[in-house]
Amino acid sequence: MFMKRVLVIAYYWPPSGGSGVQRWVKFVKYLPSEGWEPVVFAPENADYPSLDPSFEKELPENLEVLRGKIWEPYAAYRKLTGAKSTQVTEISSGEKTWKQKLSLWVRANLFVPDPRVGWVKPSVKTLLGYLQEHPVDAIVTTGPPHSVHLIGLRLHKATGIPWIPDFRDPWSKMYYLKYLPMTSGTWDRLRAMEKHVLDSCSTVLTCTPLMQEDFAALTETPVACITNGFDEEDFAAEAPAPDGHFNITHTGLFAADGNPFTLWKVLGKMASSEPGFREDLRIRLVGKVDREVLDAIADAGLAANVVALGPSDHATAVREQRSASVLILPLRNDPDYRPILPGKLFEYLASRRPVLGIGQEDGAMARVLFEARAGITADWDESAAMRAFLSNAWRQHCEGGVPSTEGNIGLYTRRATTHALAQLLGSL
Repeated sequence: MFMKRVLVIAYYWPPSGGSGVQRWVKFVKYLPSEGWEPVVFAPENADYPSLDPSFEKELPENLEVLRGKIWEPYAAYRKLTGAKSTQVTEISSGEKTWKQKLSLWVRANLFVPDPRVGWVKPSVKTLLGYLQEHPVDAIVTTGPPHSVHLIGLRLHKATGIPWIPDFRDPWSKMYYLKYLPMTSGTWDRLRAMEKHVLDSCSTVLTCTPLMQEDFAALTETPVACITNGFDEEDFAAEAPAPDGHFNITHTGLFAADGNPFTLWKVLGKMASSEPGFREDLRIRLVGKVDREVLDAIADAGLAANVVALGPSDHATAVREQRSASVLILPLRNDPDYRPILPGKLFEYLASRRPVLGIGQEDGAMARVLFEARAGITADWDESAAMRAFLSNAWRQHCEGGVPSTEGNIGLYTRRATTHALAQLLGSL
């Protein structure tokens, strides 16, 4: 079969862990079966917040991966401020020292659009040389970090090769940007950069319908939407046998700005009023958990019910999802989070366990859960809705087990989403 070639430029790539890497690992895995040969360009020495080398096993055996060195300021930031991480919570939470304030000002106004912008110039030089000897039929850049789209922009203008910027998150509307001390001039520069990318590319790609609507309002360029999904091969094994506990499970990063205080209070009240509930309850946390989350659970009187597994590989996360009584998915408590669909949502769907979403009741996640008949979305303070959902699940647990969900989720398989991507690439 004749194979067309697509160059994929991604900052997050194995051995990186986290949801940001999975979208294109899975696309790359299945693109050859759709007649496209992927070539990946990724950093050689990136400062990844988490690692999961197991993703490398999913890549095609003969995949060509190009690497380019990157300079990032995060090591200097941590040394200057004493911060242990560079997570979003470092930006949005609490009072800050003068060193932190100065560092945030520098990050906001000197590294535009983001601290990985130093990768743009050397990457363009490397890839222009590569493309002269190894032509491709299309280029895809996937962000964040959205500075990768500047690589695609320059390559597209220099070569004329069709180019798709893929947005896993919003750009100028990203929720945490309002916590950065950007000057009005920086804001103008950021929005102009975004507009230039949107207007110059062949097609814009997003991963949620609400994000698609937001970008379509900014440009005349066609805007497509291909959501994230789940890989059926990850769920091919037989589901784990029930362990007898009432397992409330969360997988992935559990950040302080997504701490569902009302949920913990509801569970605390149920533990005090429902016979046997406290004894059976297990709050299983798979992944990095901010201290504020554990403190809130303890304040609700449930510290003894926590099973914290810590950062785990993808296979462990899938196993925990499938053995849950209820999966919880609290979004960050921010109105600008409304259009975002967390990548783990689709694996939650594949696990066929009921999902309690916490966030905007008119948001993108609420729409998917409703259409897939996989659970509910309650607002952050909707204790009555949370209590009703959990009480129903608890009753079913006591009667023999919480049943599987049965909604149609075929649209979200990785094979289906990759087929849609191949059609989009072919349309160029």
